[in-house]
Amino acid sequence: MKFVVSSAALYSHLQAIGRVINSKSTLPILDCFLFNLEANQLSITASDNETTLDTRLEVVESDGNYQFAIPSKTLLDAIKELPEQPITFDINPATNEVAIQYMNGRYALMGQSADEYPMAALMGENAVSFSIEADTLLTGINRTIFATADDELRPVMNGIFFDLSEEKIAMVATDAHRLVRYINEGVKGAQPVSFILPKKPAQLLKQVLQKEAEEVKVTFGQKNAKFEFGTTVIVCRQIEGRFPNYNAVIPQNNTNKVLVDRQTIVNACKRVAVFANTGTSLLKLALSENQIKISAQDIDFSTSAEEIIPCDYTGMPMAIGFKAPFLIEILSNVASQDVLLHLADPARAGLILPAENEEGQDLLVLLMPMLLND
Repeated sequence: MKFVVSSAALYSHLQAIGRVINSKSTLPILDCFLFNLEANQLSITASDNETTLDTRLEVVESDGNYQFAIPSKTLLDAIKELPEQPITFDINPATNEVAIQYMNGRYALMGQSADEYPMAALMGENAVSFSIEADTLLTGINRTIFATADDELRPVMNGIFFDLSEEKIAMVATDAHRLVRYINEGVKGAQPVSFILPKKPAQLLKQVLQKEAEEVKVTFGQKNAKFEFGTTVIVCRQIEGRFPNYNAVIPQNNTNKVLVDRQTIVNACKRVAVFANTGTSLLKLALSENQIKISAQDIDFSTSAEEIIPCDYTGMPMAIGFKAPFLIEILSNVASQDVLLHLADPARAGLILPAENEEGQDLLVLLMPMLLND
C-alpha cells in the first residue's frame, strides 16, 4: 500500500499535533502517530489517552485505504531534516514495515497495528455546541491560563472554567491566590452551560490556534469536550467537579483607586523585586497622592530597594503587599497602556483592570495581598 505526500505539509501537521504525546506514555502505542488513509485524505492522530488531536491533509496519490501506527519521534526527527519534496510511504500490511522514499534516499522502520490505538471519546446525545472566533478563544486562553493551579487536592482549579450564558461567555481561572475573569459579549449560548478545560489541552489550543484565523466549533458533553477548526480536531476529558463561585469573591467596594502607566509599574516592580526576600518575594506598594513607592528588602542579606513612580491616586494613604512574581505576571498579561488598581485595605484582595477594554470585552484580575510586617 502506497501514498505520496508533501514532506513540508506532513511535517507541519505532525509537529502541530505531536505536542500532545508525553515523554513517558502509559501505553507503548501512544508513542506513535496513527495514520488513517482514505482515498486522497490522510488523517493523523496523536493522543495521551486523555487528550486526542486529529489533523487531515491531502495526499498527492494513493492506492487504497489503510490504518497503521508509526513511532512519532523517529518520524518527526527523520522528516525534519528533509527539504520540501514529495515523499512516498510504502507499507507492508502483513508485517507493518514502513519504507519512506525521498529524493536521494530511503528510510525503513517498523510500524504497529492500528487496532491497539485508543479511539477518541464520543460526545454523547446531550452534548451542547457553540461557535467562537479563533482569536476570541485564543485571547481568552492567553488572558487566563497563567492563573490556573497545579493542585491535586482541588483539581477543579487546574483548568479554565468556561461559563456560557445567553448574554456572554466568561473564561475564569484561579489558584486561590489570584483570579482572572475574561468576558466576551460576542459569544452567546442558547442556554446557560459550563465546563472546565484542563490546562494541557488549553496549552495545545493556544499553540495550534495561533495558525488559525477562523471559527471554532466547541462541543461538550458530560465528560469530554471537542474543539473543531480548519483541519484539526481536539478531544479532551473535562475536569469533573464544581468550580468556585467566582463572582462571589470579587470585591465591589474597593474605594482606593490607582491609575498608572502599565509598563512603568511593570519595569519598576521587576527592578525592585531583585532585592525581595527569596522566600516571600514580598513587594510593598505605599500609595499617596500622585505617587507609588515600591519597595522590597531582604533582612537576612541586608539588601533593599525602593523606587517612586507617578500615578493618579484617589483615596486615603495606604500600604499593601503583593507577591512580586504574581503582580508582575498579572500586569504583563493586561493588554492596555494604563492599568487600574482598585484597593480596599492591606488585608483584602485588590483588583487589577485595564484602563480601557475593547468593545464587548471585560478583563478583571483579583490578587490576594501579603501581610506586611511593619
